[in-house]
Formats: sequence, C-alpha cells, structure tokens
Amino acid sequence: MNGVYQIHPKRKRSFLGNLSVNTTLVLINVVFFILFSILIATGLSIDYVAIRPSNILQGMYLWTFLTSMFMHGGFFHIFANMLSLFFIGSLVEKILGPRRYLKFYLGAGLFAGLFFVLSSFVFPGDLETYAVGASGALFGLIGLLMLLTPNLPVYVMFIPIPIKMKYAAPGILIVLWLVSIAGDIPIGNTAHLGGLLVGIFYGLYLRSKYKNKVKNLGKYFS
Repeated sequence: MNGVYQIHPKRKRSFLGNLSVNTTLVLINVVFFILFSILIATGLSIDYVAIRPSNILQGMYLWTFLTSMFMHGGFFHIFANMLSLFFIGSLVEKILGPRRYLKFYLGAGLFAGLFFVLSSFVFPGDLETYAVGASGALFGLIGLLMLLTPNLPVYVMFIPIPIKMKYAAPGILIVLWLVSIAGDIPIGNTAHLGGLLVGIFYGLYLRSKYKNKVKNLGKYFS
C-alpha cells in the first residue's frame, strides 16, 4: 500500500492552491450559503436554488440538483454539515485521493437529489417539499466508510463515547428519521438514504477491486 491507508495515491491540489479539495468544498459551501441567502432575501425565488420534486418532474429548474448541494436551511444546518464534512471528508479524501474524492462527493450528492425526487412517487407529500444541503453527499461518505473502515470509532452528535462506523452510519439515519417523524420536521431522509446507498455500493466496488488495500485499511482503523 502506498502510504498508510491510501487506496488511490494520485495527488492534485485544489483550484484554490494548497488547500485540499475537501477544505475547498467547505469554503465553497459557506460562500454559496451566504450568496444564496442574500439573493433569496432580496427576492430570488427558492425554486431557483432548492430541489422540489414537482419542479423536476415537470422538467423545470434542473440545475437545482447541483445548487441545492451548496445551499443550507440556516446557520445550524450549515454548521453541523460543514463540521462533519471537515472531519469525514478529510479522511475520505486521503483514502481515495483528491480527484476520485471530488467525483465521488459530487456524484453522491447528485444521486441523493435524484433519489429524493424519485421517492416522491412513494411519498407524494414530498412532491412540494424543498430540499437543500450537503447531507446527501455526506451520507455518501459515511456509507463508504461503513464499508472501508467498519470498525473506525466515531463520535455521533451528543453521545460522549465512540461508536464503530458500521453501527453509527445506519444509526444516524434511523435517529434522523425518528426525529423528523416525532417532531414533524422536514428532514430530507430519502436524500440521506440515497447518499448512503451510493457510498455502500461504491464501497463494495472498492472492496472487490482493491481487496488487499481495503483489508489493510480496515486493520489500520480497527
């Protein structure tokens, strides 16, 4: 294995110079959150930024698959997502390498949005629901680590003891689903599930293609 735990050894600087791709993504999220918030406050319709299944199914505002990934519903939303992305994304970038990490991050986020739209056929109440945030892509990263580093100890929310990634990943999804149901809070659970599925399937692919590296990776983080 090249290095300690890297599956894909190629290196590439981000377009912001010496910053990592993950740090660049965090900064872009923050900048676009501020920009979109100002534009919406001055009259821009949220339809131009957030995904709404009814819009997509009519062939309208298709670019929101991308813009919604860089918009958040408030300060706490972006703070929680960016804090998680800073730590989780940094690890995944080291494992995959910058180029593959960026492609996977964007792919997971886009699929999460698509899954959210398609799931509206099962949950018609979501047809007029708006979805924003990096959570779909984040769950893609979490799903990937669930397969590559199942015994990695992580801290979840306000739990003071570490939990193994293979338990934390589905646990977070279930807790968020229960919270949204109990509190009638519009959390994009189907988008989270879509991202998690992408991460799991990509993890299965990497485990098949890089058997020894993934095995050593799992041991390193046990």
